Amino acid sequence: MTAGGNAEPVGSCPTPLPPGEAVLLGHGSGGRLTSELIDGIFLDRFANPELARLGDSAVVEVGGLRLAFTTDAFVVTPAFFPGSDIGALSVNGTVNDLAMVGAAPLFLSAAFILEEGLLVEDLTTISDSMAEACRVAGVTLVTGDTKVVERGGADGIFITTSGVGLVPDGLDLGPDRLLAGDVILVSGPVGTHGVAVMSQRAGIGFDVDIVSDTAPLTGLVEEVLAAAEVHCLRDATRGGLATVLCELASASQVRLLLREADVPVLDAVRAACATLGLDPLYVANEGVCVAAVAGSDADAALRAARSHPLGARAAIVGLVESGPEGVQLETAVGTRRPIHMLAGEALPRIC
Repeated sequence: MTAGGNAEPVGSCPTPLPPGEAVLLGHGSGGRLTSELIDGIFLDRFANPELARLGDSAVVEVGGLRLAFTTDAFVVTPAFFPGSDIGALSVNGTVNDLAMVGAAPLFLSAAFILEEGLLVEDLTTISDSMAEACRVAGVTLVTGDTKVVERGGADGIFITTSGVGLVPDGLDLGPDRLLAGDVILVSGPVGTHGVAVMSQRAGIGFDVDIVSDTAPLTGLVEEVLAAAEVHCLRDATRGGLATVLCELASASQVRLLLREADVPVLDAVRAACATLGLDPLYVANEGVCVAAVAGSDADAALRAARSHPLGARAAIVGLVESGPEGVQLETAVGTRRPIHMLAGEALPRIC
């Protein structure tokens, strides 16, 4: 379906399979094609133990300090979407990647790729948004770079941010640390950011405003880490909750059970996904994390998450089981079906 004057097709898949020899849009989905690109090109050429963990951030030791380091590029279109813009998104996304290894964010850098013709007023608004996001997250942007490309070269503005944070001694979180008996906690309703961006792009309005959930998760993570034994944290961005769980199952060689009835989804987002032909389990988030927590600490972790404003609708949505590697979805009627990693690109350019 389409909506609006020149809107792109909604729910279309621009990724033919197999991927062939050219880079395709689906290689940026965060799903199976992204994994193939990383495994097939980057991991061998830059091989080292920390890179091989494929965490949201790398943790390195420098002068007796454990530092988290991460980098991310933001190419969302449109640059302004309900509830936020590319500026705040670039700060929050990087801060959250640091939070996923338990780091307190310290410093950011930002590189701007500006397209000739970008309105100075828009650049000013985006910069103001970034500054406010830095203030809220308690992080300082200390260095950067600016490049300008010809018209048609950058879709207005692209931003790359890198971040450094401090990791407490003794804290070791990773996708390879899940154990049978762990529970899976989701910090809030899923699918909201992706639907907000898609609705803006496609010119679709809904009865209830759907706004991006982009926000810094550092405070919420601190509450959960203080209350429970946490084995892993992941930022459920590209590919959504389903793809994150597939990655965790593969990294830890475990089986995960996801209970569909327990996954929080806003009613408006669920309705929008039905209209757009999307599955909210695969739609991106920018203010939601997934935690693998020791089963004995499930209640404490849930209370801690819900004590923070961003975790008011946190839920335990599944558990880690003994059995062959993979993810199983327990449907609302009690049956089970496999969950697979996102294959193509259901929602392009959402971050």
